[in-house]
Amino acid sequence: MEVYLYTVEEVAAILKVNKNAVYDLIRKGFLTALKLGRLKVTKSTLLSFLNEYNGKDLSDLGNIKELTFQNDPSI
Repeated sequence: MEVYLYTVEEVAAILKVNKNAVYDLIRKGFLTALKLGRLKVTKSTLLSFLNEYNGKDLSDLGNIKELTFQNDPSI
């Protein structure tokens, strides 16, 4: 059976971030969630989020920029 709902912990594992980062995305309106006991994110919402923000630097949610690799020592 295909999974259509993900918990915050599962979204964090999929995105390879900690769950506080997922809560920030939800709180700031970048990722839509629903509450069924605990917060859940639908598969389609997660895929839409990934498509919309592909190629973006989300390290500062108050200042989202195009992802660039010029002079970036972390690469």
